[in-house]
Amino acid sequence: MKRFLPVACLCALALPALAADIRSDRIAESVKTMTSDFFEGRAPGTVGEERTVGYLIGQFQALGLEPGGREGSWVQPVQLLHTRLGEPTRLGLEVDGRLQPWRRGEEVYVSTVRGDDRVVIDRAPLVWVGYGVHAPERGWDDYKGVDLAGKVAVFLVNDPDFEATADEPAAGRFGGKAMTYYGRWTYKFEEASRRGAIGALIVHDAPGAGYGWNVVTSPQGENYDIVRAPGKGSTLALQGWISGGTAKALFEAADLDLAAQRRAARRDDFRPVELEKLRFVAEVPVEHRVVLSHNVLAKIPGSRHPQETVFYGAHWDAYGSGPADAQSRTLRAGANDDALGVAGLFEIARAFKAGTPPERSVVFGVWTAEERGLLGSEAYALDPVYPMETTVANLTVDVLQTRGKARDVILVGVGQSGLEDDLARFARAQGRTVTPESLPERGLFFRADHFSFAKRGVPVLLMMGLAGASDLVEGGREAGQAWVDDYTGRCYHQPCDAWGPDWNLQGAVDDIALLHAIGDELARSRRWPALREGSEFRPLREASAAQRR
Repeated sequence: MKRFLPVACLCALALPALAADIRSDRIAESVKTMTSDFFEGRAPGTVGEERTVGYLIGQFQALGLEPGGREGSWVQPVQLLHTRLGEPTRLGLEVDGRLQPWRRGEEVYVSTVRGDDRVVIDRAPLVWVGYGVHAPERGWDDYKGVDLAGKVAVFLVNDPDFEATADEPAAGRFGGKAMTYYGRWTYKFEEASRRGAIGALIVHDAPGAGYGWNVVTSPQGENYDIVRAPGKGSTLALQGWISGGTAKALFEAADLDLAAQRRAARRDDFRPVELEKLRFVAEVPVEHRVVLSHNVLAKIPGSRHPQETVFYGAHWDAYGSGPADAQSRTLRAGANDDALGVAGLFEIARAFKAGTPPERSVVFGVWTAEERGLLGSEAYALDPVYPMETTVANLTVDVLQTRGKARDVILVGVGQSGLEDDLARFARAQGRTVTPESLPERGLFFRADHFSFAKRGVPVLLMMGLAGASDLVEGGREAGQAWVDDYTGRCYHQPCDAWGPDWNLQGAVDDIALLHAIGDELARSRRWPALREGSEFRPLREASAAQRR
């Protein structure tokens, strides 16, 4: 196993004395350090990772924490399959025997999670499967037993009721505007693979996806997956997105109207449609290698119930280097996403160490490969060091607003667990209220590392400032929305997600203090937060109730 040199401090920073308060100056210095050129954008499997992991270990050591991994290790190894597509020889749609090439990055964006040297899809039939949802508990099945073996599935993003009017069968079946896991692209690819498809293409639209085409293409042809056991990998040779305009032309070539097909997909009697006259063609070289990456785990052992765990999380990875932006910046180092979250964990750890020892263990997980599909936290969840059944809660920080104090805190994933009551109670003690996320259709509840715990039945709470417009003390909700729009539209996954002199971390400090207070209470109690009626993960938690008695 690789040995990492602990780096307690860089840039001549002196570690401040331990204190229970959450301080913005320390947070700022941590963010500036992690986004410096020294860390090369913190991409998994790079020199930047080695330096980042060493820095994280050094910080936790200096704060007095213990290694949280197995056999006294600070790290959990995560084997990742890294792929990158080369220049296609052929890529496009064959219509009546004639190839219509698609411009990669403009009309189509594809990648692969298979370790093949070359992707070859030779005239595969395309099948329109609506939203690609199989949800028997909701009385919904878009597939109707269709055989997808060797075919390319085409589907819409989000849930069947996302655009439904009140008189349509899908209305309210999937929670209205709030996205369920069925609406996520990850689910759709997983389901297509379970049914043997050779490819899968999602029709992109910004409202349904929750982000623009620029975010879709930001990985620049690369992809990652956990290294899977033989026979357990995806059947999809290619997976990705087609632009709205490309989708419209595709359906027209099949003598179908996309708008009409969207309406049909909102009916529970929808049936898959093979797009006759059309064939998908692709021949693309693939570079692939196995990358050894690492989660970092640190702990404060519980004094009375060490086998019960309160878990904090954030991700250390970002996007490394890429094409230069207008200011000649090449590093996409994720200052807010998620160096700020990691800095918040340092402050929470410091606050715990400044108090009396917690009765339950407090564990900090700093994950790799979140930006590649929550892979570090998923690898942990598949092989947890601390059993999920006795994990009290997972509290995650991933992107906080940087425009100052707010009168409220944004709740992501309304209706999931009793932790929402804790959030409201502690926010009230700060003189704040709770505002439900303003765009639940974006599915942010499924897009951060806490979800790897949630889908195993662990109660979770995500602190994410871009989930809605904060009611800022200076400027109100209008100013909060302006920050969200600017960050998501301009800087999300881009070089400009960088530290700036205009950052005001007072609101972030309040959010970090809030998560510390919630976890601190849980770590000193015998309480087990419950999942609410209606949570799709409640049955999983109930099945393991005996292990928490």
